[in-house]
Amino acid sequence: MPANLENLAVATGLKRSVFIPIPKKGNAKECSNYHTIALISHVSKVMLKILRARLQQYVNHELPDVQAGFRKGRGTRDQIANIRWIMEKAREFQKNMYFCFIDYAKAFDCVDHNKLWKILKEVGIPDHLTCLLINLYAGQEATVETGHRTTDWFQIGKGVRQGCILSPCLFNLYAEYIMRNAGLEEAQAGIKIARRNINNLRYAFDTTLMAESKEELKSLLMKVKVESEKVGLTLNIQKMKIMASGPITSWEIDGETVQT
Repeated sequence: MPANLENLAVATGLKRSVFIPIPKKGNAKECSNYHTIALISHVSKVMLKILRARLQQYVNHELPDVQAGFRKGRGTRDQIANIRWIMEKAREFQKNMYFCFIDYAKAFDCVDHNKLWKILKEVGIPDHLTCLLINLYAGQEATVETGHRTTDWFQIGKGVRQGCILSPCLFNLYAEYIMRNAGLEEAQAGIKIARRNINNLRYAFDTTLMAESKEELKSLLMKVKVESEKVGLTLNIQKMKIMASGPITSWEIDGETVQT
């Protein structure tokens, strides 16, 4: 990609999105009972495909094998099979197993842009690609379509772009930054099988932490919680679950009980 593109001013029309709310189950008068799809410019998609091809090579180099989210040839079935294999081996070697299934509150919507640019620099994304992304994100606008009407355009200053093919790559790097700073790769806590210590499996922001004792598991969880909050992500305690092969009492985090 030519170096002069780093100074490219992305046209406003390429930054605009139309949000269409789709009702979930429950009270249709509650905003929380809707999810949205985002429509973006077809012209912008051409630029985004080129940018993704350049960005992907760096993303693949940075992500570990435990991350299967939005990666070619990988999927949720792989992680389900991995967890099943870990459980079978743990039983074979008579090891205790403790799992924590982490959930974030509106993870994609809470990504801090300034922290994202800092992370891209730290992981070695070239400056001209980062500048293009900064220009793409600066001055984003959106409108909400309701029936045959749309709202006034409003600014978006947080989160990765909905409907954008770059968002999975960017979020994977954001999540990887959290896990590295939490020290999961170097941690002694985990389930030790076949000369390996495994303490997490991931699909984008859906993360499973695992250990051989509840104390080790809680230690891993608190490290992830602290590092997540540093970059603006909050654990959704109410939707998290603990699964254990041995006895376990209920956990409380910030006054909220984690389901077991």
